[in-house]
Amino acid sequence: MDQSGQPDNLSPILSDQVLLNGEAVLLTFTGDGELRFTGQSQRCLTVEKEVLGFALEGSRIRVKAVVEKRDGICCFGNSGDLARQSFVFEYQSQDSLTIWSQKLRDYIDSLGRPKRLLIFVNPYGGKKSATKVFSKDVKPFLEDADIHITLIETKHQLHAKEVAKSMDLSKYDGIVCVSGDGILVEVVNGLLEREDWSAAIKMPIGMIPAGTGNGMVKSLLHAAGEIYSASNAILAVIRGYKRSLDVATISQGKTRFFSVLMLAWGLIADIDIESEKYRWMGSARIDFYGIQRIFCLRHYNGRICFVPAPGFEDYGEPMSYHGEPTSEENPTQELSLKTEQHGYLGSDVKLENLHWRTISGPFVSIWLHNVPWASEDAMAAPNAKFSDGYLDLIMLKDLPKLALLSLMSNMNDGSYIRSPYVTYLKVKAFVLEPGARVDDPTKEGIIDSDGEVIARGNVTYKGDQKPLMTYNKIQITMDQGLATLFAPK
Repeated sequence: MDQSGQPDNLSPILSDQVLLNGEAVLLTFTGDGELRFTGQSQRCLTVEKEVLGFALEGSRIRVKAVVEKRDGICCFGNSGDLARQSFVFEYQSQDSLTIWSQKLRDYIDSLGRPKRLLIFVNPYGGKKSATKVFSKDVKPFLEDADIHITLIETKHQLHAKEVAKSMDLSKYDGIVCVSGDGILVEVVNGLLEREDWSAAIKMPIGMIPAGTGNGMVKSLLHAAGEIYSASNAILAVIRGYKRSLDVATISQGKTRFFSVLMLAWGLIADIDIESEKYRWMGSARIDFYGIQRIFCLRHYNGRICFVPAPGFEDYGEPMSYHGEPTSEENPTQELSLKTEQHGYLGSDVKLENLHWRTISGPFVSIWLHNVPWASEDAMAAPNAKFSDGYLDLIMLKDLPKLALLSLMSNMNDGSYIRSPYVTYLKVKAFVLEPGARVDDPTKEGIIDSDGEVIARGNVTYKGDQKPLMTYNKIQITMDQGLATLFAPK
């Protein structure tokens, strides 16, 4: 006990003489979850951070841990490149072995770690490396942590969404996506289209980077000051830490799409979608095609309307809210959509009661972001928060091409937003009224959300995706902290 009468977490729960690699050491398990072993030198393992699990082997306990690796040497800590390492402790009696294994199990169980995970692997994303990433960088950690997994390789677009929409939630403690951001988006949309969406969306989701765009996992690891790697990402899942995530509802009539990353129209959307023709290049396709688009810059007519966050009320001109946009559906589509309206329908905020502002084009780019990073090397919205209830709006109007090229080269650290050509603000709700290109009114644009073509206007790059909505007015509302992610602490 300390002087206040409370238990002293530094005092030992257990202490025993054991053998470690043939050396006699004093092994101590403290109240704050540290394994200390003192022999010729003193070492310490923090169970919460460094111990994945353990296994009984006769009279021994094999503790499976992660340690920091520097220049091929394993050290203690978890900030750098990580390596798996086992520590085998041999006990003098069966009673000691039983007591130690029970205390370790009780402590690990008290941490609330997941025990059963559904894992999606997208073998087609990015450079088609997800299967290798899972086998080499994910599966060994899960085996050390004794986590039971159900593995699903996605076979086609929306496969993960179909599974998430119908899965038995009681069988799992979480979902993990070994992929780019696209599978995460599918899972969120599938969970929110369920009849039991309010319970389903609480299922924590983990991200392992293995695609072209890995903005979500980069944002999570960067926020915690951790190195961007698959091993750090899977450790966040194993440790069971969680954080809430805002979800945006993009709507047009009865059609809904749930976004967790971003919405783009203009330059960014054109680069993201039209560069698909260079998908074989991996993430380099974005830079390669981006330069082409900058030197053949397009301007789009249109208008945006938004509800500014506190502190951003001076942007734009005041206006009144004119109701939710409608889509141009035929009667058959209308009936089909109505029969599907049993999931989450979006925020119930009374939009007409909010203070709206508007800005008219032409625009070079409209970009809304929910998290800081658009990809592992592009910090799109450095002020974005995971669950503040706002989207960060980045707007470009007219600017010289060389200035734009400079902006794009400064996206790796987010410093581009300090340019006088960039308008950056936070919004609670948003309406986009897209128009045609200034140079050719017969040509329109693409509206892209989370890598999905939401709408495609006339004379645009067709690609393989069928748009969900018409190239017309769309509305975005936010629901603060609706989803849950596994995240580093």
